[in-house]
Amino acid sequence: MSAKFEKNALGRLVPTEVNGKSQIPYQGVGKYKPTGRKYAPPIASCADYPADGNKIVPSLKDALIKSGLRDGSVISSHHHFRNGDLIAVQIFDIAHELGFKDLVWVPSASFECQSSLTKYLEDGTIHHIEGSMNGSLGRFTSEGKMKGMGILRSHGGRYQAIQDGDVVIDIAVIAAPTADPFGNATGDRGPAACGLLGFALADSQYANKVIVATDNLVPFPCVPWQIHGNYVDYVVVVDQVGIPEKIVSGTTEITKSPDRLLLAEMTAQFCDETGIIHDGFSFQAGAGGTALSIGVYFAEILRERGMKARFARGGSNKYLVKMLEEGLVDYILDGQTFDLEGVRSMRENEGHLNTSPFTSYNYHGKGNFASQVDVVILGATEVDLNFNANVVTHSDGVLLHGIGGWQNCLFSKCTILPIPLFRDRIPVIRDEVTTICGPGELIDVIVTERGIAINPLRTDLIEKLKNSNLPIKTIQQLKDEGEAICGVPEKPKFTDKAVAVIKWVDGTIIDTVWEVE
Repeated sequence: MSAKFEKNALGRLVPTEVNGKSQIPYQGVGKYKPTGRKYAPPIASCADYPADGNKIVPSLKDALIKSGLRDGSVISSHHHFRNGDLIAVQIFDIAHELGFKDLVWVPSASFECQSSLTKYLEDGTIHHIEGSMNGSLGRFTSEGKMKGMGILRSHGGRYQAIQDGDVVIDIAVIAAPTADPFGNATGDRGPAACGLLGFALADSQYANKVIVATDNLVPFPCVPWQIHGNYVDYVVVVDQVGIPEKIVSGTTEITKSPDRLLLAEMTAQFCDETGIIHDGFSFQAGAGGTALSIGVYFAEILRERGMKARFARGGSNKYLVKMLEEGLVDYILDGQTFDLEGVRSMRENEGHLNTSPFTSYNYHGKGNFASQVDVVILGATEVDLNFNANVVTHSDGVLLHGIGGWQNCLFSKCTILPIPLFRDRIPVIRDEVTTICGPGELIDVIVTERGIAINPLRTDLIEKLKNSNLPIKTIQQLKDEGEAICGVPEKPKFTDKAVAVIKWVDGTIIDTVWEVE
């Protein structure tokens, strides 16, 4: 262990320097306050841009060269196409062809469609990744093969890092389903429509150079514009920017599993009995089968009682769209479009609004949407006896998931994690999670098929349910039940090499990911 490490406020050992930059250990929720001013890119001059507004260049290769691609460049991309992205790999194919090395990739998230980039991590074209890592790229990192150290941030944490200058992007490449020659761009229309482009907002505002790639060029002005052309340097027309059918997240169908349906029903009953569901309440749920089922239960309760929700935070999907069009919710505040019905709705429904990590999640702003949500339903890979939760590694310690907006959502008025008591015969509730992504003080309720544990800090919720028929238990009881069925799981084995760090929403380091043995 050559680098210097310190224990943070949660007792986790974290490095004080990552990839040559000094770091601040996690100090506690709301404890670290930033100073100074926001980062700003170089001032531009209209004298250097075409007076007719036409910023089109012949190819992505031309645009990258004109943007000053060099050894060590920091390059960003976004993931609105999820597993259907076609641009990120092309960027590094070009960089490799030109012989550049030690590039830093800052995606808003990676997906399996980019797994071929491991060869560029191996040959030194890419030095390291700063962005949520999924699948093969996460496993590659956990095996200690990446030359630099990975940095995982939430969606809001990514905006915070770019805004604060923790990450200075040299070149941002924005894949846009529709754009005009000036660089105005939108994601809600065109042959490859994917919904919104909010994850690329920070990149467009703060990157030194910005490239928009599109397969649907329209005459100026592209309306509505989600990305403003005034931030854009070059526009490239490509054959195809992405495969919209592959934006579909998870099953996007309600679960048929009896256990998962029970989780959904218990969660909805919990929200009902505690008074969380009321006329004008707000909620956020993910796009997995259990979360979708909970949304369906919410809709049934609202319909039966003649009530409506004020807003739902998305990931939008066909179930949320149905609630909007039925009048059961006034607004969808969409952070990521999860299916093609969501894309259609964004075009057609005034109440379906595209948002960004700036408005929804950025902790270094003057407030954000997350803390105004009455209840958020999230998943987790592990939870411990202190209610700390993990979403990036599994029980074997391998990095396989990104953080997404998960950390940011913890600031809602009530955070509920409906999770099975065990997966693949491995208990989910542990003495201590493998990797801390969220501190237990922000996680209010754990719902399992064998009982519900309420965080002792939430005396208000405990009081409201003291006469409930719901199976309220302590988290220790749930852990004991899981281990009685499956046995006590072995702890994962690691070397002393740190391969990645988990940033908290304020830019401090909440935990370290270690190389697996």
